Amino acid sequence: MATILVVDDELGIRALLSEILTDEGHTVELAENAAQARACRERLRLDLVLLDIWMPDVDGITLLKEWGAGGQLSMPVIMMSGHGTIDTAVEATKYGAMAFLEKPITLQKLLRAVEQGLNKPSPAPARAPASPSFRADGFQPIGLEPNLSAVNHAPVQLMMGPQSEQVFELDRPLREARDAFEKSYFEFHLAKENGSMTRVAEKTGLERTHLYRKLKQLGVDLSRNKRNGGL
Repeated sequence: MATILVVDDELGIRALLSEILTDEGHTVELAENAAQARACRERLRLDLVLLDIWMPDVDGITLLKEWGAGGQLSMPVIMMSGHGTIDTAVEATKYGAMAFLEKPITLQKLLRAVEQGLNKPSPAPARAPASPSFRADGFQPIGLEPNLSAVNHAPVQLMMGPQSEQVFELDRPLREARDAFEKSYFEFHLAKENGSMTRVAEKTGLERTHLYRKLKQLGVDLSRNKRNGGL
């Protein structure tokens, strides 16, 4: 099986992921900060890294950039965060991450991400950026900069909701890409909460008036959600 490094400053998350992945037959290495992750990366040949974004010493995005710049991004990296946004996901994939998992991570999403990550070919240095796209159904990486890794040649999966066939093209202005994602994000939560604006506001952390304005701005069909469950 595979050797997987879990990098997270929270002991409970490290223990939980280690238990799950060990039960799946993998060898699991643990690191609570970037320094320990660097040491493990130097010592072992890793098949996959699960890397938390928010850490006290050096954040995961910075460590990912460091590995990419140093030619050390020879393994797939899956980013994790409890405060994920589209901007964070785009930045992570820009520097070589192949996927983004939002905490709390469900067992199904974790195992699926790990399986697909381990089934990826071993990356090699890339000479030029690929034409990027951002998928919610595929589990392949995206590249926006040259000389990082071969994981920069295909779409990436943002695992923040149920699987779909929608594609978010990143080769476009940031505002347009963000609006497309946010529209799908709110439509997902509206459907999940049966059209309840109160519950969607609580779930997304927005005040109701702001939420209404946001949905109208994005062109979300509120009449459909009213029919399905009301406000």
